[in-house]
Amino acid sequence: MRNHTLDTINKTEETVRYVQNPGGPTLGYSEESGVGIIEQDGLFFKDLSRDGKLDNYEDWRLTPEERAKDLASKMTVEQIAGLMLYSRHQSIPALSSGWFAGTYGGKTYEESGAKPWELTDEQIAFLTKDHVRHVLVTTVESPEVAARWNNKIQAFAEGTGLGIPANNSSDPRHASDSSSEFNAGAGGHISMWPETLGLAATFDPEITKKFGMIASREYRALGLATALSPQIDIATEPRWFRFNGTFGEDSKLAADMARAYVDGFQTSEGEREIADGWGYDSVNAMVKHWPGGGSGEAGRDAHYSCGKYAVYPGNNFDEHLVPFTEGAFKLDGKTGKASAVMPYYTISLGQDTVNGENVGNSYNSYLIRDLLRGKYGYDGVVCTDWMITADVSGPKDSFLSGKPWGVEDLTVGERHYKLQMAGVDQFGGNNEIEPVLEAYKIGVREHGEAYMRERFEQSAVRLLKNMFRLGLFENPYLDPQESATLVGNPEFMREGYEAQLKSIVMLKNKNGVLPLRAKSKVYIPKRFLPPGKDWFGNPTPESYDYPVNLEVVSKYFEVTDQPDEAEFGLVFITSPKSGTGYSQEDEERGGNGYVPISLQYKPYTAEHAREISLAGDEHGNEPRNRSYKGKTVIPHNTTDLNMVLETKEKMKGKPVIVSMLLCNPTVVSEFEAEVDAILANFGVQDQAMMEVLTGAAEPSGLLPMQMPAHMRTVEEQLEDVAHDMECHVDSEKHVYDFAFGMNWGGVIEDERTMKYRRS
Repeated sequence: MRNHTLDTINKTEETVRYVQNPGGPTLGYSEESGVGIIEQDGLFFKDLSRDGKLDNYEDWRLTPEERAKDLASKMTVEQIAGLMLYSRHQSIPALSSGWFAGTYGGKTYEESGAKPWELTDEQIAFLTKDHVRHVLVTTVESPEVAARWNNKIQAFAEGTGLGIPANNSSDPRHASDSSSEFNAGAGGHISMWPETLGLAATFDPEITKKFGMIASREYRALGLATALSPQIDIATEPRWFRFNGTFGEDSKLAADMARAYVDGFQTSEGEREIADGWGYDSVNAMVKHWPGGGSGEAGRDAHYSCGKYAVYPGNNFDEHLVPFTEGAFKLDGKTGKASAVMPYYTISLGQDTVNGENVGNSYNSYLIRDLLRGKYGYDGVVCTDWMITADVSGPKDSFLSGKPWGVEDLTVGERHYKLQMAGVDQFGGNNEIEPVLEAYKIGVREHGEAYMRERFEQSAVRLLKNMFRLGLFENPYLDPQESATLVGNPEFMREGYEAQLKSIVMLKNKNGVLPLRAKSKVYIPKRFLPPGKDWFGNPTPESYDYPVNLEVVSKYFEVTDQPDEAEFGLVFITSPKSGTGYSQEDEERGGNGYVPISLQYKPYTAEHAREISLAGDEHGNEPRNRSYKGKTVIPHNTTDLNMVLETKEKMKGKPVIVSMLLCNPTVVSEFEAEVDAILANFGVQDQAMMEVLTGAAEPSGLLPMQMPAHMRTVEEQLEDVAHDMECHVDSEKHVYDFAFGMNWGGVIEDERTMKYRRS
């Protein structure tokens, strides 16, 4: 071994040194980690085990499979148990209070004087005591801070145990800040794109693939090697609050988009490729949620106890698998299939044809071991959704509760064991090693030490392969200045902005009122929202303000607060928000607690709901019948409808245009006939809307879902079946069906509608 004569470069403040192999990878290592360099056959290798010998897992000439098997065989049970953990949410720097709080030397970030990229006490503890190597990152202060934090955590991990790097990950982080301005020559913190549903609205998988290629490069520059995305459930239940995170309700479109997204994220090309399409631009895609979470009864979501059941009244379970089996598992690129899968929280009611178990999808051995791994041959990582092994706490609409649906009676250790026996490799949102070791002991008692050791190593190999393929063992370090330059660079910002423009759907354009003359006078009403709570359960204050950045608008139009002076009215609204489908107040009044989820703005009484729910709880004292028939709910933003109708009155016959941020299919019959034009978007910058309104860009998006005619059709549609609602017909006789959209010439008919529209 010799390190002192190697060609080394000190590129960052973190004393990371680099060694260039002739015709091979550049090695990056931290001086503080204690890792040295081994020279053999004229090549250089990192001595991650710090034993002076070249182990197989340290030899970059071997395949990821060979290296992973060697490393797994050397790991202790405790180290493998830690590898199976996936941390709870980490904010950089740590928040000082709340769910994601952390400390630095026992003090809050503000009190400690720590740099924003320092490791928290909690991170140091789970890296050492619990051997965690998979870390979920949420907010970051800046790309440079993210890169510096990455270098800190990688140096710490490199100097611990066998030198296994951290596999940092993220939920989707490329949403658009509507109020920010796009400047073709300027960059931002990260490129901005429409929501997943907006990508679907382009009906162009190439745009989605381009997003994946750009987002993956930005992820790697932030130190992120795994994306907890895409969400490829087909959203056959229109009330589901995660609808906007999907590619819509159509299985063919979702499969094509899933394939494009994963190919974009996972594929490295040219000299950035290491082998088999994997390389330094690759990010592991964890597709979710097997076997599809888009059919929760009455639209309730399984983040909450009230929504734990997915139902299949149309016997349409198999179609929900299509985006996985025909999309994410059949890639066009060389990586072949998505490297990880996350099952959903839901109990897929009545779908276990072998054991008849109604338990959360991750716990169900038929769904994971028999179907996913057996029938469909999936050999990648299976990671549970977050907190499914924790105990239940709080009311039925508590987001922060544990979600062990169907196995509430098991201990935490028994839950981990059941998951392992079902074929799961990893436990989301669990930083603690103890229950995994308890599961190991249970398995040893039932099957013997050799069996459980082999089962642990099987998961370890799957998890380690996803790190080896990306080159993390050779060099997990970043140059913070390069990260700051790459992330959100002008080219990436432009690509995202163009995708935003292509995602906007024009639903109505009576008498060709659009596009509008630039610099004409516009009246925009302020938007009122009463106090409420977000989906975490945190209170939100009352607000009364403009729903759009007036500085952006004023570059396109002259803004006036006097309707009489204006040439047209422009109203900004969002889909109705009526809660989780559960009301503690209803339960306290003697009801069962279950209430409707509404897609209309007016108060809604569920006259056409089921008399008896399809699913009911078998545990505890919860009601078997979750019917809400006859109950009334008022959406939090019922004021949006008032705002549209009041603007119509104030404009006295002058045009009224509505801009809708769609998170779900929406009943527009309450206002559609009163307005002249409707533009729908799925998360774009205000500027993109202005460009379409003025004709600088032509709308080309198509609806990735049906828009219901009324709430009766919503109640009568089947939760697991797509395209089964009566669609709204507007005053111009246009049907707001799947794949409908307009441009300046009228209803769009092109190769996209020919390919995807249902006949």
